[in-house]
Amino acid sequence: MSSEGAAGRGTRPPRAELALRTLTDQLDQVDPRERLRRVLEQALVFTAASLAAVYIPDEDGHHLCLAESAGVPRALYGLRDAYPLSGGAPAVKVHHSGRPLWLTPEDLTRRADARRLPARDFSLGVLPLRDGGCLAAVSDRPDGFDAEERAWLRRLADAVASPAPVTAETGNLPGNAFSLAVDSGRVEVDDGMLELFGIDPHQFDGTLESLLAQTVPEDLPSLMSVVEADHMAIGDRELEFRILQPSGEPRWLRLRGHLVPAADGRPARLVGTVADASKERPAVSDVTRVQRLAAALATAGTVRDVSRAVVAALRTPLQADRIALAELESDRLVVTVLDPPEPEAWPELWRAEWRSEWPDAPVRAMPTLAAALREGRAAVWSGGTTLEPPLAEVGPGGLAVLPLPAGKRTAGACLIGWDSPHDFDPDERALLTAVAGLAGQALARARAFDAEHELVGMLQRALLPRRLPRLPGAVAVARYLPTTADLELGGDWYDVIPLPDNHVALLIGDVQGHSAGAATLMGQMRTALRAYAVEGHPPDVVVSHANRLLVDMESDLFATCCYVDVDMEQGIAWYVRAGHPPPVLRYPDGSTEITESDGGPPLGVVAEADYPMSQLRLRPGTLVALTTDGLVESAELDIEDGLARLADDLAAADPAYPGLVADALLAGANRNDDVALLLMRYDGLAVRPLRESWTVWRVPEAVRHARRFTRRALRAWGVTREPDTALLVVSELVTNALVHTDGRVRLDLTLVDQRLRVAVADASPRTPVKPTNIGWEATGGRGILLVEALSAAWGTLPVSGGKQVWADVALEPSS
Repeated sequence: MSSEGAAGRGTRPPRAELALRTLTDQLDQVDPRERLRRVLEQALVFTAASLAAVYIPDEDGHHLCLAESAGVPRALYGLRDAYPLSGGAPAVKVHHSGRPLWLTPEDLTRRADARRLPARDFSLGVLPLRDGGCLAAVSDRPDGFDAEERAWLRRLADAVASPAPVTAETGNLPGNAFSLAVDSGRVEVDDGMLELFGIDPHQFDGTLESLLAQTVPEDLPSLMSVVEADHMAIGDRELEFRILQPSGEPRWLRLRGHLVPAADGRPARLVGTVADASKERPAVSDVTRVQRLAAALATAGTVRDVSRAVVAALRTPLQADRIALAELESDRLVVTVLDPPEPEAWPELWRAEWRSEWPDAPVRAMPTLAAALREGRAAVWSGGTTLEPPLAEVGPGGLAVLPLPAGKRTAGACLIGWDSPHDFDPDERALLTAVAGLAGQALARARAFDAEHELVGMLQRALLPRRLPRLPGAVAVARYLPTTADLELGGDWYDVIPLPDNHVALLIGDVQGHSAGAATLMGQMRTALRAYAVEGHPPDVVVSHANRLLVDMESDLFATCCYVDVDMEQGIAWYVRAGHPPPVLRYPDGSTEITESDGGPPLGVVAEADYPMSQLRLRPGTLVALTTDGLVESAELDIEDGLARLADDLAAADPAYPGLVADALLAGANRNDDVALLLMRYDGLAVRPLRESWTVWRVPEAVRHARRFTRRALRAWGVTREPDTALLVVSELVTNALVHTDGRVRLDLTLVDQRLRVAVADASPRTPVKPTNIGWEATGGRGILLVEALSAAWGTLPVSGGKQVWADVALEPSS
């Protein structure tokens, strides 16, 4: 059998007529409302309609009331349950005039009640019925129904036999009937229905609660959504649910009801029937499945969530062997969910095009699929149909392709395949049509959500360090988890800053709130703290400077932070807290400590705040953990308990692998807030540098005294060979500092592995400039060129308002 979408318009009328005639013959003895529903489903199968409904006058002749509908929920298109016959609704106009109306999206937006319509484009066709009332059909296509489809809808309208108006009396309904007063909750039932519920008629008190008490708890919310008064205007009154029999076994029941408006047009009673559905499970066209899918898609945030919801809604009722849902990107079909997920269950082309976790299949390799996507309508093929191998192997016993529409474009496709021969009945076609419309809109929305989430993540990552530096005598790792509660940027940050003399600064902080402003302020504060740190200030000065900066910025936000300065040579750390959780230590023996210290207020609150320093002593193998409050505090967890839990998790961790420790700590993190985590394992330096310092006095013999100090220090360190190169570098650097700066000058010598660092600090922040050209008559300017020529490397560092000029000199090994 060829695809309906590709079969051509010329074959539709004979097939449609045959289907309608066959259906009419089969349902002559069936309940009129069941027959009406089956007839309406033909509009979904043979036209572009996503919803078809019949309206008939009520007994009092004041309203046009809904008799039956098929397809997606009416609330998606703003169709009401009843229209006053004195109004000007399209259904009422057609009922009075007996002439059809074909309304485009532009026509609908010009109506007086357009503000009540949902924010989506759709076309509406309304046709009169023989005995009064009308048939309404909705299409998501902006151009509405074509001439052939309009003719077919007229044929359906002629075939509709209007059921008798629904009354509020149970005596006019079939067996197992009920009549519920929506205001009082009183319900009238017959003995057959009470027997289904397992209730003695003599003990029934006439309340809805007595019936609901028999319902399986998992099904109670769905049942309440049908019978509660607040929900009477949403969706169709059809549901399958379970009750517990006296034996304890569950029984499936099917509720099908109709709303009977009161005289003022507002809901008054819900009347209908309840039937035993335990022997024959619900048909796949059951509106309940569409309702549940719509509810699942309403909460599906990502493309993967949407795909899983669609697969869950289709595979079991259709008894399909495989389902794939994919996004359409340019000419490629990017699959988001495969069920089953094993590659071996799918055609060879799909496995050949495997990309990371999911396949990325080209549409051009499947012309039949491409044609179905261009036409934008569900297409089905029975087993044995000649198709290209990538499609034929998906469903050798039957294949359905659902283009997923999203406005005026196709968002993706859903492929459903069966291994054994499968026949497609009208119920399945109606379900496929309804699911495609819902899934397409949800997929487009989820794609936008994913794109925005990726943009937020990219911006967040850009504000944090791309990688942490390699540290002498330590290993540091960091983790950041953005909140999943919304798409706002967070304000958590961390940093690791190498400092002179084998010092390392660890920094972690958190800006109040989640917004672009918080993220911007986070970037500013991280940059400011790094700048103050590399200038050589102690921790309390660094944090005080950042606090005054934030106060001067007059921001409405504040920030917390914890700054730790670690001396890698001595194993001593000084830290400052500004309203932030303290560091947590794990010692080599497995014991832990939540450090206790006085802290200052958050940054940006008090201009002249004090930030006292506290000391930590680190033994080799000690793990230092810094975190933001998202890991240790939540609405259900006090910060003291959170820190205690963090300490317990650290005690149980293996510090040999800090990265695995960080991952384990974040395994149960609270995702309602951002979480930043910084871990450093202190190992200690394998070789400790030798250091000496000398204050250079401004006297005529200052340079000679500096050379003598250098010679004595080298001899004390065991350097016996005359270090002429080192002495010459000392002379040039000290001379430059004395000649070109004022104030104190300090000479620092550091020896590590036959490499001597000569560093001269002065009070001037100006960096020495290497001359580009020196003439023969010049009396100066050669010092820096000489230092560059004699040293392995040289440079400058800011230190406490001044600078330090350094040069590394390689020494010859002593004999």
